[in-house]
Amino acid sequence: MLQQLGLLPMGWLLIALIAVFASVAFFVGRVRAERLLLSGAPELHSRPNYHGYFVAMWAVLPAILVALAYALGAEAVSRGQLTSELPPAFELLSAAEMQTYLDSVAQAARSTDYAGTDLVFTAVTNRYLEIQGGLNIGALALMVFGALGGLVFARRRLAASFRARSLVERGMESVLFLCAVVAIATTVGIVVSLLYESIQFFRVVPIWDFLFGTRWNAQTEAEFGALPLFFGTFMIALIAMAVAAPIGLFSAIYLSEYAGPRARAWIKPILEILAGIPTVVYGFFALLVVAPAVRSVAIWINETLINTGLATEPLLAAQPTSALAAGLVMGIMVIPFVSSLSDDVINAVPQTLRDGAYALGATKSETVRNVVVPAALPGIIAALLLAVSRAIGETMIVVMAAGKSARISMDPTSDLTTITVQIVSLMTGETGFDDPKTLSAFALGLVLFAVTLIFNVIALRVVQKYREKYD
Repeated sequence: MLQQLGLLPMGWLLIALIAVFASVAFFVGRVRAERLLLSGAPELHSRPNYHGYFVAMWAVLPAILVALAYALGAEAVSRGQLTSELPPAFELLSAAEMQTYLDSVAQAARSTDYAGTDLVFTAVTNRYLEIQGGLNIGALALMVFGALGGLVFARRRLAASFRARSLVERGMESVLFLCAVVAIATTVGIVVSLLYESIQFFRVVPIWDFLFGTRWNAQTEAEFGALPLFFGTFMIALIAMAVAAPIGLFSAIYLSEYAGPRARAWIKPILEILAGIPTVVYGFFALLVVAPAVRSVAIWINETLINTGLATEPLLAAQPTSALAAGLVMGIMVIPFVSSLSDDVINAVPQTLRDGAYALGATKSETVRNVVVPAALPGIIAALLLAVSRAIGETMIVVMAAGKSARISMDPTSDLTTITVQIVSLMTGETGFDDPKTLSAFALGLVLFAVTLIFNVIALRVVQKYREKYD
């Protein structure tokens, strides 16, 4: 029985129980409030629904706390109890070997396919399932008793003068505040983890050599000069924005100011389809179509320059994969981020500004150039910033179309690599987390985070300036 309970999908079961508790408690609280009215009590301070929400909150809160405790500690408690019951022979295993063995036991328990294993492993897995089943029963019992206790407590407090609405609103404020705290704590946790691992890396490799070194060969733990990675990242992002910024912005201006309703109904959804295409599809398109085309054009330019005597040797690398191919396709990918958001902010510009410009004799193009676009500039900058962040963080297109060569080259037809590609390469494999090769990935992530933060600060300054001008 305990083994079967250990196989229960506890996550969905806990969510279902919380939903049931909330529904039942809301019904109980609402019925209680309605009976107070029918019994001749004075007019209620709060509507019956607020009484239901109040009871539901008190019923759900203990259940949620138990569910969180189970999600955070059940696995650790199960493994700790199982480890304490293992035979003395297992004490010879190292911490890493014990962790691997327990992972195998947990995997076998989830798959229920361990009948052909040795007797010791089978017995250990069965005991693991029994422990899990016991914890499941305990969690379910605590949830039920906690929810019932909260329901009874809240129902007894209901009365005609009870301020249920105020308490419910305070409870929702607390929930919103908790969500904000979780978001801030997540950001702080990301920054702290990046900083800690990066500091470990900079103890081995000087930060100056990392930021300004021109040779990157982290796979052999020989050279960690990341300047070629920064160069490749920004060069490809610059090519992408050279494509996406004008096309996306001009598309948004056309759709919002010039296109008729029929044209807008067709063009805008087609543009937004680009945002839903998987990046791996863009990678295939870049590898199979754009990269060969770029190489062919580069070869033709080289031959033309040589044949006309303007050059004695090829000027362009014309490699099968290139930064130009990746940047062009990446620019197509981020066009919807610019066009859709810019279209929304341009449409949000008050019509009175346009009417005032027309009244002063401005043409439509002059109104768009001198009034509409400056008024919408904060939103346009936000759209461009989102597109830049999307381009800098892209990995698949670069892997497939730009190559993995860490170099500094102004030739866009040569293959380059980016920070994100190297992070993926460094974090895959079996290298330990205390190895400089792995730690360098955290240093790269920290630099990428810092650059994005700088872009955000600059954008906020510009937005603040123009917002004050047009408020």
